[in-house]
Amino acid sequence: MSQIQQSLGLVSLVVRDYDEALAFFVGKLGFQLIEDSYVPQQDKRWVVVSPPGAVESRLLLARASTSDQEARVGTQTGGRVFLFLYTNDFRRDYERYKAQGITFVRDPVEHSYGTVAVFQDLYGNLWDLLEPKCSKA
Repeated sequence: MSQIQQSLGLVSLVVRDYDEALAFFVGKLGFQLIEDSYVPQQDKRWVVVSPPGAVESRLLLARASTSDQEARVGTQTGGRVFLFLYTNDFRRDYERYKAQGITFVRDPVEHSYGTVAVFQDLYGNLWDLLEPKCSKA
């Protein structure tokens, strides 16, 4: 019997508009555009981005298509930190993001597990920018 092996491949992030989301994630955060394909049967796009160097997890930018989904843009987790972006160089990325106009809502702090600061994406979702002590980035 083979060993179970799983991974989390995509996390769906509800967005208002594909192009404004791409401008933020690719243009400001420096993520890579993995796929941007039109799905005519559903009149939507399959838009996948990934942090540079990431091999497993990716973000599916999913345009809100109902009023319930639109109401949750930016509040998918009720105001808690939603995503954790690991980095191998906290200072580099923190300074680059600040220069790009990214809003940090919590200043950098040194913890036993690493250096972290909290920023908002263009919709208000909260992210940790984290350089772990044992770098996983």
